[in-house]
Amino acid sequence: MSPQRKYWLCQVLAWGGYSAISIIFAAQYTGWRPILVIGYLLYTLYSIAFTDLFRRLIQRRGWLDLPALGRLARIAPGILTIGTTQAFLVVFIDVLLEGGGNDSWPLSSVLWMWLGTTMATWTWTGVYVQFTLSRRRRERQVQLQLAVSEAELRALEAQINPHFLFNCLNSIRGLVVEDPQKAQDMITRFATLLRYNLNHDSRHTVPLAAEAEVVNDYLALEKVRFEGRLRLEVAIDPAAASLLVPPMILQTLVENALKHGIARRPEGGDVQIRASASDGRLVLQVTNSGELGPAQPNNTQLGLKNIRERLHLLYGDRASLSLQNGNGTVVAKVEIPAKA
Repeated sequence: MSPQRKYWLCQVLAWGGYSAISIIFAAQYTGWRPILVIGYLLYTLYSIAFTDLFRRLIQRRGWLDLPALGRLARIAPGILTIGTTQAFLVVFIDVLLEGGGNDSWPLSSVLWMWLGTTMATWTWTGVYVQFTLSRRRRERQVQLQLAVSEAELRALEAQINPHFLFNCLNSIRGLVVEDPQKAQDMITRFATLLRYNLNHDSRHTVPLAAEAEVVNDYLALEKVRFEGRLRLEVAIDPAAASLLVPPMILQTLVENALKHGIARRPEGGDVQIRASASDGRLVLQVTNSGELGPAQPNNTQLGLKNIRERLHLLYGDRASLSLQNGNGTVVAKVEIPAKA
């Protein structure tokens, strides 16, 4: 049920219930009369109308944004005005329908009527104000949490760039004198990578196909550095190509495989990149020759830590990163929901 429908349902139940109770008490003194029922049905309708107009006035004037005393100073006169108007209409309509005079409503009865309607309006307004303020506090808390998560995610994404840039620049530096033509090609690919990174720095997800193109340029750069020591195999399921992934996530997995796997082996090794989609999940898997060694004090594995934190911020517990070591290979696998 939408919030709007809930609001009107609460209005009908609250004022309808108050009217029903009032009818029961009034009937004990005056007996059951059709006019009594009609009068309180009308009371329900105009009470709903008055309090809804009052709610709109509170919102339009921004009274809920004021301190407690300032809010009370503005809302209290409105409650008294509505309560007085309600009491007047109850008496006026009853006298009009009955055709009686002032004797049918002694002053004490009018005062009790005014007190009851004013307290009912006060209760309605108090519930509305407290409910609205609680909802606003929850919304501000959610917005604050989102802002913090957004800031954390931006910081994590920014950490990727220096790590990635330095590796590429080191690869280019070795070819500037040795092979200028190839160095130019590497600079072109490097510029493509920079353009991709800059164009997507305001987005948290990109199509896997775009990410795969970046990885292809990155591997072309690293292929020059490793030469025959690097053997590649890439298999990306067409069904997975259009799915969204965090930018630079696949490139980071490949970079980690080269840095901690292939680069440490004099004979080099194999790197297999696979992507598949099934059962509503996207699976990215990068396998490299080598094995996981003991953690070194100066090796924080920033790339993998970064991936885990970004996945948690974007998907919560619905995404994961795992490392498996065995049979001379290391497998890094990322699983994310196909739909965010």
